[in-house]
Amino acid sequence: MVRSGRAVSRALALVAVVLTMVVAACAPRAGLPPAPTTPWYPDFVYPAVPDGLGSEAVRLRHEGGWRYLQLDNTRSAEREFQAALRVEASFFPAEAGLGWVALAREDAGGALVRFDRALAGAEAYSPALVGRGQALLALDREIDALDAFERALAADPALVDVERRVQVLRFRTLQTRITLAGAAAAAGRWDEARAAYRAAIAASPETAFLHRDLAGVERRSGNVDEALVHARRAVALDEADAAAYVLLGDLLDARADYEGAVAAYARARTLEASPSIEAAWEAARARAEFARMPEAYRSIPDAAVVTRGDLAALIGVRLAELLARAPSRQVVITDVRGHWAQAWIMTAARTGIIEAFPNYTFQPRAPVRRGDLAAMVSRVASRIAAEQPARAAAWTNARPAVRDVPPGHLSYPSVALALASGAMQLDETGAFHLLRTVTGPEVMAVVARLEALAAR
Repeated sequence: MVRSGRAVSRALALVAVVLTMVVAACAPRAGLPPAPTTPWYPDFVYPAVPDGLGSEAVRLRHEGGWRYLQLDNTRSAEREFQAALRVEASFFPAEAGLGWVALAREDAGGALVRFDRALAGAEAYSPALVGRGQALLALDREIDALDAFERALAADPALVDVERRVQVLRFRTLQTRITLAGAAAAAGRWDEARAAYRAAIAASPETAFLHRDLAGVERRSGNVDEALVHARRAVALDEADAAAYVLLGDLLDARADYEGAVAAYARARTLEASPSIEAAWEAARARAEFARMPEAYRSIPDAAVVTRGDLAALIGVRLAELLARAPSRQVVITDVRGHWAQAWIMTAARTGIIEAFPNYTFQPRAPVRRGDLAAMVSRVASRIAAEQPARAAAWTNARPAVRDVPPGHLSYPSVALALASGAMQLDETGAFHLLRTVTGPEVMAVVARLEALAAR
């Protein structure tokens, strides 16, 4: 019994010693240091202790650490914050305190680690978020710093100094994001450029050129739908941005919305005089007109064999101005009523560009042969020569050698004029092939040359 009683006494004595050590660790060292009258680090945010967190002893250690820090005694401040954490490892305000100590020592990397530990305990803890922002600024990570400051403001809108800093940083980081986005786009790093432009737009959603530039990135990376969204937003925000209207026109043109493209290019033309804009507008107008044509007309460029009706329609559309100035006569044609190209057939016949047959038929479904095409070309060339005699003088006297059409042949004059004007060519053997049928690509090339010749 005596031995057992001694063992109990020794155990109780050991517990008393341990409790004494714990109390000693928790108790403030000879009282709190004096509160500084002028804080050494006035821009540091006090890591306030939430209600219910930590014992009284731990709170006193924490308060002492902050007072030592504001007295510029970082060694004692560190000791007090660490003492609090040794007793309660989850006391995250002390981690934030150690972060501020590290910043006072200009150890931004160490400070960032401490603030992140504090935020692991409470992700919306504004003193640690402000400290994290300051550490990131010291590490030249402005964009990340702005995010930390904005999170701090969201947690505590009363942080007036932080709000002013956020306003400055928003402008600076916007410039940084724009620079990064432009560099990434120039290097073809589309995902990086897209992310940078989106971040810049989030910071400044009403800035038109950001939407325009993002539209360009989306277009070049193949996201036409997204590109259209931002191009439309760009012109809505800035109706005087010719480049944005051109981009919108390009995107609509690529989507085969030719009417929309014409409208966009037309707006760009009113804002800026440019040969490239003018050419884009003209091309879109031509495509819009082509899209409005009957399906039969739109199929001409790919036709294996072009018909007389096809040729009349093509001439009537592509050389409309020239035909409008040509003398017209009355003709009787009995077989074109209801044909899709009736109006153009009548115009071609009345101006004599494509003759009807003596039996008053036009035979619109008959195939066009190269001899027929040469006859049409020679009549158009004669009209051009009548309006521009100096330019066409060389055509009328030309006598080209044609292997299969001698000068005495009935078709030689029209073939010679078609060749001299440059609208048609011989093959590699020097032959013309009067009876060979004409294909869609061939007739399109010939009419394009006639258009160029007719241009005043």
